[in-house]
Amino acid sequence: MRIKTENCVGCGICLDYCPVGAIKLRDGKAHIAPDECTECWVCFRNKVCPNGCFEPTPLETYPAVFKHVLSDPTETYQDTGVPGRGTEEAKTNDVTGRYRPGFYGICIDVGRPGIGTYLRDVQKITQALAKVGVVFASPEENPLSAIMTDPTSGRLRDDLLDTRVLSIIVEALCPKEKLPAVLEALKQVAKEIDTVFSLGIVSVWDEGQNRYLFESLAKVGLPQPTRGKVNVGLGRPLVRF
Repeated sequence: MRIKTENCVGCGICLDYCPVGAIKLRDGKAHIAPDECTECWVCFRNKVCPNGCFEPTPLETYPAVFKHVLSDPTETYQDTGVPGRGTEEAKTNDVTGRYRPGFYGICIDVGRPGIGTYLRDVQKITQALAKVGVVFASPEENPLSAIMTDPTSGRLRDDLLDTRVLSIIVEALCPKEKLPAVLEALKQVAKEIDTVFSLGIVSVWDEGQNRYLFESLAKVGLPQPTRGKVNVGLGRPLVRF
């Protein structure tokens, strides 16, 4: 995204619309900090400038395309065919069967509008998870997995580490017995990153598995969940375990 400074009157209306504060006033004109911009196009799509100063720049590099598609909810990620951040998460588990008995799904929403996240911080999370033995979602299921150069170590593409997105979702499968180690790893890495994340834990409905989840949370000093999403299947599961 660029601002046609020749048309800018420095009114500052656009500053509050940027979800990550990448628009600045300098010498009486609005400017976009390219390293901070996520290419979400909120400023352009919402026509926030009374003088029409915002103009999308050509997305000529993979990092530019990647951060735009991940940050603009009106875009669809080509490899998964899913709009938004490019993944179904656990919403269709009764059809896909990605999370099955004896395992927990780990879904981590990294960054939020207003904060964003650089992929170098996301890599710290994926590397911490890889060390305790999770299996990441396939590239066909999740955009983040598509930019992993080594899923066994959680390493991402070097040329993308300084790329900033509004948010991105880490998805992995965790064997039941490794859940406490995963939770402890996330507690530690939370102290090392300059962003926020929320943790979602996916489980099939099973009394023993649910009890183990609550015990594991208590073991590492995390509160029990007070809300969640329930996929009841409505009597038509296409996957039977």
